[in-house]
Amino acid sequence: MNQTLKIESQGATRNIILNRPQVLNAMNWKCVLDVTQAIREAEDDQEIRTIVLSGSGDRAFTAGADIAELDDMGSAAALRYNRDWLDMFRRIEQCRKPVIAAVDGWATGGGTELSLACDFVIAAESARFGLSEINIGVIPGAGAGVRLTRWVGRLRAKELLMLGRILTGREAVEWQLANQCVPTDKLQIAVQELTDNLNSRAPLALGAAKATVNVGSEASQELAMEYELQEFVQLFGTDDQREGMSAFLEKRSPKFKGR
Repeated sequence: MNQTLKIESQGATRNIILNRPQVLNAMNWKCVLDVTQAIREAEDDQEIRTIVLSGSGDRAFTAGADIAELDDMGSAAALRYNRDWLDMFRRIEQCRKPVIAAVDGWATGGGTELSLACDFVIAAESARFGLSEINIGVIPGAGAGVRLTRWVGRLRAKELLMLGRILTGREAVEWQLANQCVPTDKLQIAVQELTDNLNSRAPLALGAAKATVNVGSEASQELAMEYELQEFVQLFGTDDQREGMSAFLEKRSPKFKGR
């Protein structure tokens, strides 16, 4: 598709592979825009049910922002630049299809921020997470501080943000920043098992579940419960709802079509 990404489809799964291995898949401005577009295209493709983000080579998922591009950037340019990062994360979170981060190697800075926006994070034992921007005189600028504080609490968020601590894949699971950690040579198997599982489920219901969790984690309980109710009732009358309930009553496996 372009120089910053490799895009491959495997059955109902779209693989979006960051393709800048010479710089540990660090994401320049073009790469950020390309990922946003690739997520949009995968969401619009009716044949695709899951999306996997990964990095080229065996050294990094992504080392985050390309510092060479940021080195002489002023405040105005930095604002425009990071708004595009925010748009990319928003696109991932609002996408009605599950987005999985397959993390092998370094995933520091923007790499950890990217994984935080995904629905599932599968880490290899080689994975390294962290928000080490403090070491270069800045902080994350695309929501990581806010997400971390709400998800892991103030103390742990400050440990990552203010000390620049690096977490292994296993520690990321303990901190609830990853779903599971597997031997590095088993990463693709674990991701395949997860996508196979998700691809067998009702796409519309998956989208509703994702949206409900994302909205519910931020909104008041009253608003969140009303939102969940609306997502629930909108599934009634769909082909998938009728197929799922018929299959249950008939004691057979359902065949969902996303309609």
